[in-house]
Amino acid sequence: MKKVSNGFIYSFGALGGLLFGYDIASVSGAILFISKQLHLGPWQQGWVVSSVLIGAIAGALATSKFLDTYGRRKLLIWASVIFFVGAITSGFAPDFWVLLFTRVILGIGVGITSALIPAYLHELAPKRMHGAVATMFQLMVMIGILLAYILNYTFSHMYTGWRWMLGFAALPAAILFFGAIFLPESPRFLVKIGKLDDARQVLLNTNKGDQGAVDTALKEIKETASVKSAGWKELFGKAVRPALITGLGVAIFQQVIGSNSVIFYAPTIFTDVGWGVYAALLAHIGIGVVNVAVTVVAMLLMDKVDRKKMLEFGATGMGLSLLVMYIILKFDNGSQAAAIVSAIALTVYIAFYATTWAPVTWVLIGEVFPLNIRGLGTSLCSATNWLADMVVSLTFPMMLSSWGLDNAFLFYAAICGIAIWVTHTKFLETRGKSLEEIELDLHKRAVANKETSKTAN
Repeated sequence: MKKVSNGFIYSFGALGGLLFGYDIASVSGAILFISKQLHLGPWQQGWVVSSVLIGAIAGALATSKFLDTYGRRKLLIWASVIFFVGAITSGFAPDFWVLLFTRVILGIGVGITSALIPAYLHELAPKRMHGAVATMFQLMVMIGILLAYILNYTFSHMYTGWRWMLGFAALPAAILFFGAIFLPESPRFLVKIGKLDDARQVLLNTNKGDQGAVDTALKEIKETASVKSAGWKELFGKAVRPALITGLGVAIFQQVIGSNSVIFYAPTIFTDVGWGVYAALLAHIGIGVVNVAVTVVAMLLMDKVDRKKMLEFGATGMGLSLLVMYIILKFDNGSQAAAIVSAIALTVYIAFYATTWAPVTWVLIGEVFPLNIRGLGTSLCSATNWLADMVVSLTFPMMLSSWGLDNAFLFYAAICGIAIWVTHTKFLETRGKSLEEIELDLHKRAVANKETSKTAN
């Protein structure tokens, strides 16, 4: 194995997040031009936008099988090829059906990276850096979204601008492909397939030669890797249920608290409260900058503050911001004061989201499952996240037309309240624990519950 720096490993390991963010956000600007040039109706526009989500669900579900069969590194290389092919072909798509098919291909790449990268980064990072390293994935997602907003605005003056918007993703996909060639395999996968010497070398590299840390990590990995790979029955069994509730819970709530609706419909929201179109588009870029900045803050906090506390704090701030927007829109809609206060509240909402729910979700999904079902668990949670995203994306326009923007914000504020309760009472806390310690805690909990049940009977 060629020795590469930890910075190289973590940066290129998380680069798939940039493609992830870019591909889901670039269509928000491109669809305005695609619909005119390809003469798409509302139904067709909806399918072009949501087709990535369809592919993402399929890609995330398929990841579990390949993750535990071929390893993390090979799958990352395959994902980069899928991204490259999907980006190039969507940029040259001559009609609706070709564009739809190529967007699904892109979605498969998105789904694979969303299920793969959080687990891969966790398995490479030392225990003390789990949260910060895993948050790099979300940072890359936010950078990808910001890049999409900037390029959408840049290419908007060109007749073929939408083709450049979609096709540009091929460039970072190619960079990811060549970078992934030099990335190490996960030490946990190497132990699982019997390559102990290779696993030790990777651990020595990522732990900067700390023999004690490597010996401890290798011992823990051997113990968990000796457990036979499990399937759906074990994933839904009582022993893993707390982890499943945590993983599925964060995956669903990250979407149903309204985050993507607010982010992707921000220009519409700004125009609805009195901003001009030009100002709204620039504000969209401003939101992207805020997203990147506060995600850096999240990286600094991730290994210093409990995961559950971050989620509760984030949902509280988001809920209060949504209530402010509801009150302003309900009682003072249309005035300049309403426009300014709504814009501030919207920015605060996004800052709370990008600091807490956006990164913590992927951190928890990547670390909460035992090794023998980690691929299956992360795949199911990622697919659930994309399914929830699709449901929210499809229902938000209807919610706007039937309820109005103010009541839609009130609904999402109520969901934030529910998220706080569920997080506090149902989720596991994982900060400061190795992946093996988290797994051991699950085992101890299962044994204690079993003994309690016997005593009760």
